[in-house]
Amino acid sequence: MFINELHFINFRNYKKLDLNLCSGLNIFTGDNAQGKTNVLEGIYYCSLAKSHRTSKDKELIKWDNDSAYVSINVIRTRLDKKIEIKIFKEGKKGAKINTIKINKISDLIGVFNVVMFSPEDLVIIKGSPASRRKLLDMELCQLSPKYYYNLVQYNKVLNERNTLLKRFKDSNLSIIEIYDVQLSKFGAYIIKERSRYIDKLNQKGKIIHSEITSKEEDIEFKYISHVKHLENGEEELFRLLEESRTSDIERRTTLNGPHREDFNVYINGINARNFGSQGQQRTSVLTIKFSSMEIIKDLTGEYPVLLLDDVLSELDTKRQKYILNSIKNMQTIISCTGLEEIKNYLDSDFRIFKVESGSVTSNANISQSNGVEEED
Repeated sequence: MFINELHFINFRNYKKLDLNLCSGLNIFTGDNAQGKTNVLEGIYYCSLAKSHRTSKDKELIKWDNDSAYVSINVIRTRLDKKIEIKIFKEGKKGAKINTIKINKISDLIGVFNVVMFSPEDLVIIKGSPASRRKLLDMELCQLSPKYYYNLVQYNKVLNERNTLLKRFKDSNLSIIEIYDVQLSKFGAYIIKERSRYIDKLNQKGKIIHSEITSKEEDIEFKYISHVKHLENGEEELFRLLEESRTSDIERRTTLNGPHREDFNVYINGINARNFGSQGQQRTSVLTIKFSSMEIIKDLTGEYPVLLLDDVLSELDTKRQKYILNSIKNMQTIISCTGLEEIKNYLDSDFRIFKVESGSVTSNANISQSNGVEEED
C-alpha cells in the first residue's frame, strides 16, 4: 500500500498543493513552522477523517476560507483507491471513494491504513490514561468498522447519561437504567476488543522490543479494566454501573466503563510510567508503533503507510538506526529539519521535498559520499 498522488486545497497553510510521491521514502525537510507536519496531517486525515492534532475540523481550513479539500490516490495490491474529503467551516465534511460519495465516515475504514509517530507520542507512556485510550481507539477504528460504530454509540450514550446526571431528579432513575443497558452493550464490546489488541501488542512487541534493546529488555502490556471476565462483559459492566449509580449521581458523572480504563507498560517487570528512564519510555513507544504496523500487515496483507513527524531528532542513534533499517518494505513519509540522520540509509527509491512557507518544491541528487545536493 502506498500513496502516489496527494492534493490539498486551502488545507492548513497550503493554498494549493499537488505532489507525486514515490513508493519508498519521501522526505519533507525545512525549518520549523513551514508546513511539514501539515502534509503528514492531511495524509493521516484521509484514513479516518480525523486529525491527530485537533478535534476541531475548522482549524484545518486555511485562514479566511470556507472549506478545505484533501485527496490521495492509494495504490493497493488488489484495488487502487482515490480518497477525497471536503471539510466545511460549519463543522460538516463529505467524502468520496473512487468518485462515489459515501454516506457515513465509517465507510472509510480499511480503505487506507496509516501509522503516525510524532513527538507527542513520546509521552504516551508517562502521560494521562486518556492518551493511551486514544491510541487504542485510533488503531482499532482503522481496523474495524464495527469497533468504530460501537465507540461512537458508546460516547453518544455516555454523554447523554452524564447530561442526565448533572440535572438529576428521582424520577430519572428508570431512564438511567435504560442508558446503562446500552452502555453495557457497547462498552463490553470496546473492552473486549481493546484487550484482544493488547494481546496482539504483546505478541509482536516482545520480539520487536528485544531487537531494539539487543535482548536486554523484556516488555509487557497489561490492560486495566474493572471487567474481569470478558465472556460475561456485558452483564458485569451493567452490574458495575448499577452499583455505582449513587456515586455517579453524587459526582454527576459516570465512573465506570471503557472511558475510565487504561493500560500499563512494564519493562523487565517494572512499570515504565513510574520507574522507566526516558530512553525506556521512548523505546516503548517505538515498540508500540512498529507492533501496530505488523498487526495491520497481518490483518490486511499489506503494510500501512508510516508517517514519521520530526521524531528522528528526538531519538538516539540506536533507535534511529532501528527505524531506518526497518522501513525498506513500506512507504515512509518523514518530516525533518535536516538530512544528517537519514542520508546514509537512502537507496534508489526516495524523494526529497523542500518545504518553505506553505510551498513545496522537489529536490534530487543525494550523494551519500558528499552529502546533500539540491537540484537547480
